[in-house]
Amino acid sequence: MSRSGHDASSTGHGLHHAAVEALAERILKGTYGEGDSLVMTEVQAELDVTQTVLREAIKVLTTKGLLDTDERRGTFVRPREDWNLLDSDVLRWKLAAGVSSDFFADVLELRRSIEPAAAALAAERRTDDDLVALDAALATMGATARDPVLLVRADASFHTAMLLASNNRFYAQMRRVIVPVLVQRDRDVLAADGASEHPHAAHAAVVEAVRNRDVDGAYVAMLELLDLSAREHP
Repeated sequence: MSRSGHDASSTGHGLHHAAVEALAERILKGTYGEGDSLVMTEVQAELDVTQTVLREAIKVLTTKGLLDTDERRGTFVRPREDWNLLDSDVLRWKLAAGVSSDFFADVLELRRSIEPAAAALAAERRTDDDLVALDAALATMGATARDPVLLVRADASFHTAMLLASNNRFYAQMRRVIVPVLVQRDRDVLAADGASEHPHAAHAAVVEAVRNRDVDGAYVAMLELLDLSAREHP
């Protein structure tokens, strides 16, 4: 492929990506409300894209549950309950648009149903490499009392490592949902009054149970850790 052909392809991909992001932002922020039909000529003008680029962007958002099309209504915004929040892009757009305390409460309920069980499995199945990853996250967390940015990263690394240590492919995939929300919640807590209790000890208790292959202990320790999280972000 020629250099000019490569540049044209890259430009086209960039326009497509930008259109998807811009259209998703309008939907998630309510510029286009649930049930609204899109006037395609107006949307095309607003985004300043070709019909082809807009059509491809709509296909992407349709697969993610944000849009749908029928002969009577044309292209319209689907109800929020149809949006695929398990999709990493949709979740990212949702977090960027702003979320309520109810959203965090829903995710905490999800975490309580998944992470204690994942910790229990990790106690049973963990490898030496899993322990290395968990210990590294703990070490960073213990050294971050004065650095909230590193503390958020360490927390994300810990929960990622724990879900992976379950050695269950579905729990491992849940990190794509849990960790981005966890990062946003941590940032909100630290940007407000800050955490009242340093989280290192609660995380270390989970790791110690996993290290000792204490299945019940790992389950309970993770529940206690999530209770701490609920207190920090009621």
